[in-house]
Amino acid sequence: MALVGRQFPDLNVNAMNEMGDTFTVNVLEEAKNNNKKVVLFWYPKDFTFVCPTELHAFQAALGEFEKRNTVVIGASCDTAEVHFAWLSTAKDNGGIEGVTYPLLADSNRNLASALGILDIFNEQFDEETGLMTVEGDNVTYRATYIIDEEGTIQHESVNNMPLGRNVNEYLRIIDALTHVQEKGEVCPANWEEGKEAMQANAKGTAAYLATH
Repeated sequence: MALVGRQFPDLNVNAMNEMGDTFTVNVLEEAKNNNKKVVLFWYPKDFTFVCPTELHAFQAALGEFEKRNTVVIGASCDTAEVHFAWLSTAKDNGGIEGVTYPLLADSNRNLASALGILDIFNEQFDEETGLMTVEGDNVTYRATYIIDEEGTIQHESVNNMPLGRNVNEYLRIIDALTHVQEKGEVCPANWEEGKEAMQANAKGTAAYLATH
């Protein structure tokens, strides 16, 4: 079920930072209370393969997100302790040492379940044994959310496990969202900061297509 246009779930989740501090993060409150946009990206598991490349890529772009009044938060269903072990592992040994944004530790899967991004299917209940079984790893897909300053989800996307994300695309989407917020125009296909946008009416579409 698509969540775009809805408020982000109002849930508190444990988190870890590079200093080894465990604390609670509420993504909705991060946006609304601080008047900031939030990029929340989920990855399947710590100590895996594509995942550290993404975490380092978001770290490398952190300054660009900050320029855009945007907070970056990573998330998986690992525990806070496992997060810290990975944060303490050197990059050249497959770790994420140097990552400074918070990592949600949704080990009870409350938020991931609310978002519907867990890799589980074929849930079956055995009446004789009373056991519920599922197929899948019960970890999250590579889901990404952009939440605006009001706590509304403006973008969501989900990649399967082998498909790493392009961090620059999320910067572009944030630029487009900011342009819409500030200028009242809409952003056509392949729009980038500095390019022409258009009025959201038939004349605006005709004028844009006439020159592109």
